[in-house]
Amino acid sequence: MRCIVLLMTMILVGSCSTTKKTVDFSQNKVVAHRGAWKAKNLPENSIASLQEAIRMQCAGSEFDVRMTANDSLIITHDPDYANLEIEESPYEDLSKFPLKNGEVLPTLRQYILAGLENNTTTRLVCEIKPSKNKKRGLIIAEKVYNLINELNAQHMVVYISFSYDILKRLEELNPEVHTQYLDGSKSPEVLKRDGIDGADYYLSVFKKHPEWITSAKKNKIALNAWTVNEEEDMEWFLKNDFDYITTNEPELLLKKTAQP
Repeated sequence: MRCIVLLMTMILVGSCSTTKKTVDFSQNKVVAHRGAWKAKNLPENSIASLQEAIRMQCAGSEFDVRMTANDSLIITHDPDYANLEIEESPYEDLSKFPLKNGEVLPTLRQYILAGLENNTTTRLVCEIKPSKNKKRGLIIAEKVYNLINELNAQHMVVYISFSYDILKRLEELNPEVHTQYLDGSKSPEVLKRDGIDGADYYLSVFKKHPEWITSAKKNKIALNAWTVNEEEDMEWFLKNDFDYITTNEPELLLKKTAQP
């Protein structure tokens, strides 16, 4: 009996150890905005563009999450898709319209599973889109968090949002998650006070408030900027040693990060 228990323990330990691969995140700072889509004419926010970002070993691949009328979490940027308002439409109706490469409109579950496959280098940068209804936005945050938990993917995910309430709810659920605010309206000191981990602001915000760069580093707030597509801007953010740089031109930025 003791041998059987020991054998079962070994099987359980072995099976658990395969659920989470050893991760060595890329240090190149490059976050592919909605995946790496532009160079190969892939759909934005597609599994194909995610896989391309992983193939390139970008530091991160960003994507957008919304919730349908029947509570399906899907990957898409705008509040409407195929002329249908997402919050008022069931997934069954939305999924009738494939992406331009033939992919079915991906669900968050499908997207995260694809992001875990053959990926030990690229963070999954999850933007939770605010809802028109604040309470619904918090429900979306909880559903996203719970699904990522279910898929054993928390260690791979960075959460970003324009909704401060969504980020604070995520921190309440688990203070160990990594959150970054997108709105650009709060100083690093305020982010630190409220338990938010990063400032992910539009590029002009940091040029208007260069003191926030110094403050963020002092307060150990991660620095990210979007959407950085011009070479001159890339060089500016690299010179200021940002942790992440979000871009529609990951190939160009990777070349720049590789330069001595």
